Amino acid sequence: MGNLLSNRISQSISAAEKTAVIDDLNKVEADLPWLTGLNVDERSSLPKINAVNRDFVADAIDVIVNNPDFFPNYFVPAEMQKDFALYNQLNEIVLVSERVHEKLRDTQMLAGSEAYIAALTAYRLLQSAAQDGVPGADALYNRLRERFALQGGKTDNSTPVNP
Repeated sequence: MGNLLSNRISQSISAAEKTAVIDDLNKVEADLPWLTGLNVDERSSLPKINAVNRDFVADAIDVIVNNPDFFPNYFVPAEMQKDFALYNQLNEIVLVSERVHEKLRDTQMLAGSEAYIAALTAYRLLQSAAQDGVPGADALYNRLRERFALQGGKTDNSTPVNP
């Protein structure tokens, strides 16, 4: 955030590091080529497992496996067991990936916020310099003012500057 008092993040990613991380994420996808995407309607309409009905599914599997005479031959408990096992295995992976995803998003948000705050500070400093008649400040201030005006409104963390 350049010369301001609050600077929580000061990092960069080398091209090699960025490539390695992207390659690793692509490898995860390649290692699990059967991962499936759902459309919006499918996501909202599919019945979902949660903490309560997860136990229900486990109990149902136990009942079905131990009482096969109650179920028709076309009901395949092995597929149900396979789906449930996959759900549980993916749950572990999802928890790790969600943690990493949240840290990536939070770090991106923090870095962007610090850069934006520094830009707003620079804008205000140039505005003040232009108002005070500092040579060359007008042109720089006007350049940033055009971009600032194109933002379409204020953000939660900024105070609009009247040009």
